[in-house]
Amino acid sequence: MNNNIYDLIIIGAGPAGMTSAIYAARAGLNVLMLDRGAPGGQMLNTYEIENYTGFEKITGQELSMKMFNHTQSLGVKYSYGDVQGIKDEGKIKLVQTEDNTYQALAVIIATGTINRRLEVPGEDELAGRGVSWCAVCDGAFFRDRDVVVIGGGNSALEEALYLANFCRKVTIIHRRKEFRADLIAQERVNKHPKIDFELDAVVVRFNKVNNKLGSVTVKNVLTGEEKDLLCEGAFIYVGQDPVTSMFKDLIALDERGFIIVNEKLETNVQGIYAAGDVCSKELRQILTATSDGAIAAQNAIKYIDNLKSN
Repeated sequence: MNNNIYDLIIIGAGPAGMTSAIYAARAGLNVLMLDRGAPGGQMLNTYEIENYTGFEKITGQELSMKMFNHTQSLGVKYSYGDVQGIKDEGKIKLVQTEDNTYQALAVIIATGTINRRLEVPGEDELAGRGVSWCAVCDGAFFRDRDVVVIGGGNSALEEALYLANFCRKVTIIHRRKEFRADLIAQERVNKHPKIDFELDAVVVRFNKVNNKLGSVTVKNVLTGEEKDLLCEGAFIYVGQDPVTSMFKDLIALDERGFIIVNEKLETNVQGIYAAGDVCSKELRQILTATSDGAIAAQNAIKYIDNLKSN
């Protein structure tokens, strides 16, 4: 066990976690931020961000680094840690990773979400061999080749536009005729000469050719008709699932696994807060995550100050 007792441990270094760290450090708290990946969370997988106030256009990696550098300028401690759970010991909270246990007066959970899988044949087998959840990470491997993008929200359309910069053809597969994405994203894909559409359709199978992805089988949801679309890359953007399984024995979750919080972003356990996309709420954006981070930090600061004064 690490014998240091931190004022605040933040689990997750996405926009919510890093904003919490900035507010807490500015209040003079001893802060540790833990993450099992690079700082930035889902922002790292986003090519261009156009709806974050103050930046007409910025890459996810650039914004991630700006936020992280801000935390470091304030002396926030950052460490790699795959958190396995939290124990509530009353005044002290124990945060357990694979190889260490950390102590803190308060904890903010900002673990975010992971990309949802389709759960169809061939998906797991061909992951990394044509099937991907990150166009920014893997898109360049498919230069001058045909790919498909599965989904109908902002992420799907924005990444389809990114892939169209260098892929030969991009086909967007969506289970409905209408997209959920912002109108500006819809207008852009509709005008792009290298983007096609397969609407009212779902992927039912990923097909292997020469030990890698060769095609996807799609089914029309209205007629039931199936057909194969030739492609060498498939990028899946069908929603997000919360990273909360390690907290389920302690923290109250909703039916989808998101953390239930009140307006102060308090969980059901005193001294433990949640912020960002991991929370049970309607809108999940970078801007709302940073707002959550500020709110959670401010309330954690008050809680910690009260503990220290008693």
